[in-house]
Amino acid sequence: MPIYVVVVGSLLFLAFAYFAFAQAAVARNGAQSAADASALAAAQDVRDELADGFINALGNPADATKWLLIELPLQGTGEAAAAQLAADNKATLDGLAPTTVKGYPAFRASITTNYTAGKSILPVTSESHAKAHAVAVIEPRCTLTSGDADDFIEFDCGGDQPPWKIDPKHLNDIALPEAKDLFSVHLAE
Repeated sequence: MPIYVVVVGSLLFLAFAYFAFAQAAVARNGAQSAADASALAAAQDVRDELADGFINALGNPADATKWLLIELPLQGTGEAAAAQLAADNKATLDGLAPTTVKGYPAFRASITTNYTAGKSILPVTSESHAKAHAVAVIEPRCTLTSGDADDFIEFDCGGDQPPWKIDPKHLNDIALPEAKDLFSVHLAE
């Protein structure tokens, strides 16, 4: 009988310990989701600014090409969008740092959850907040195919979309590309 009590007690302790680790894993996954969302939000916000800069520069094809290939310094930080997505995921944005990945602009978001792993037999879980980070990168989808810096710009963004040929003198005659057509945003780590 005493052996049975010890064995059952040990098994219950192990079950509660595994439950505590599962709680921590859930908190960690939530933190990673919040970090991913924050980094992507920052990159998408800046991607939209790049697309606007490209569209606004179409009157000067040489400048438009620089926007298209991301050869100009970024103006925006995307911090407001990253903080909003962190808050939507019950987390706090600890920092958003611009960086590069393979020569392309990227953003590294670091977050801390607003919640803990919860109460368990391990007291540290009720006081520990999960932390995570993620990096999102902006890459141009398009390649310049031809163009005379004074007349027009022609570029190919791949996929099903035929190559774009934009004449700055006739901008109202065509549907202009959207940000998602020009630049891809994805997680790098």
